[in-house]
Amino acid sequence: MKSLYPFLMLCLFCTGLAAQDVPQQSYQLIKTRNEVQYKNYYLLSLFQQLPGLRKMLNTDPVLNNIYKTKTTQVNEAVKTCKTDISCYAKALKFNNEEIAHIGNRLALLYTENNPLGDLVKNHLIPSGCYSMFAKEQHKTLLVKAWEQDAKAINYTIGVYVEGNKPNYPKIDSISFSLRDKEYTELTAASALLSLHDNNKLFFEPAILFTLEALELNERNDAADYEPMAKGVNLAAVNRIKKTDWKKYPYSVILVPGAGPEEKDVALSPGGMIRCRLAALQYQKGAAPFIVVSGGRVHPYKTRFSEAYEMKKFLMETLQVPESAIIMEPHARHTTTNLRNCSRLMFRYGMPVNKAGMVCTMKSQSYYITDVLLERCKKELGYYPYKKGKRLSDTESEFYLNTASLQIDFDEPLDP
Repeated sequence: MKSLYPFLMLCLFCTGLAAQDVPQQSYQLIKTRNEVQYKNYYLLSLFQQLPGLRKMLNTDPVLNNIYKTKTTQVNEAVKTCKTDISCYAKALKFNNEEIAHIGNRLALLYTENNPLGDLVKNHLIPSGCYSMFAKEQHKTLLVKAWEQDAKAINYTIGVYVEGNKPNYPKIDSISFSLRDKEYTELTAASALLSLHDNNKLFFEPAILFTLEALELNERNDAADYEPMAKGVNLAAVNRIKKTDWKKYPYSVILVPGAGPEEKDVALSPGGMIRCRLAALQYQKGAAPFIVVSGGRVHPYKTRFSEAYEMKKFLMETLQVPESAIIMEPHARHTTTNLRNCSRLMFRYGMPVNKAGMVCTMKSQSYYITDVLLERCKKELGYYPYKKGKRLSDTESEFYLNTASLQIDFDEPLDP
């Protein structure tokens, strides 16, 4: 029996570690004034928001030299780039050498019990925002999170400053012509402004330039309706706390949006039918909540939010109470309908092992069960949900996967 004791203790220790190194529903994201920032660049936001960590980075001589070099590059760009948009972008983006140099420095600074160690243990892991790296050693996870945020900044500058082709050009392209003289002046002014916001950390000029690019393009979609838990979803969030989940076979009924192609149409016929199908399931008692999912997607730069218009239709036409409706107003594709719904189920404290129901038209329903998971793996790099049973031609089950919490670096409108 004595010989088994060390083994049992090791098992308990490993179990404890495993429990700690997974996302926690109790974790509260630390938010920034501009919601676009923390949703896209969470590590960099934490560098700014955690006082002890900010002081540590701000006083490091190597990182300070990187900041000074970047400042010199930007000042030189403002003087010499003139009409060359890519010249400004190059000065603000991080090249491969800079990314590696900063990553190496962060790794050298890291210890388990200093502010960087606390960052990984208390924020990066429990947040789930970098869950693709969760199996790495903590120091490696920190470096990979930095590399992801640097890539995310570079991607956004590439699309919304340089005019590179996004993943979905029809709905997500830059708003300006690169040949427009006024756009050149805007870019030069934005580069200059990146140095004049009390920026002292090595990445702050770049992140400010990036956020300004999204703002100028009217692409702050990631911040739409935020903070949702205190606004459009407040009634539902309050009801979640009182819900007896045993009374329902499913936690939510998810309705994927169907955007119209006509500029002045608020809600498509497909969206109306999907809402009616979901309301029917709600009235049968299938789930206590309907999640309406879809952002401002079709047509290009539409002012109408699929989720908002579906919520309005459910309340005004179908008499579903607001406390039973959860808005998810950011998804731009079917992949992120499922991913973002899974995120809200987790963040809002719903039972993680209880199935949800997807309710939609027959063609999309079979697409979700037969095709979508592999598309998610290809585009997102992971499976954001687990497939359950098919219930009918228009309904199927799904289970949330905490991998869904992973930030998508190349989708700044819905990361």
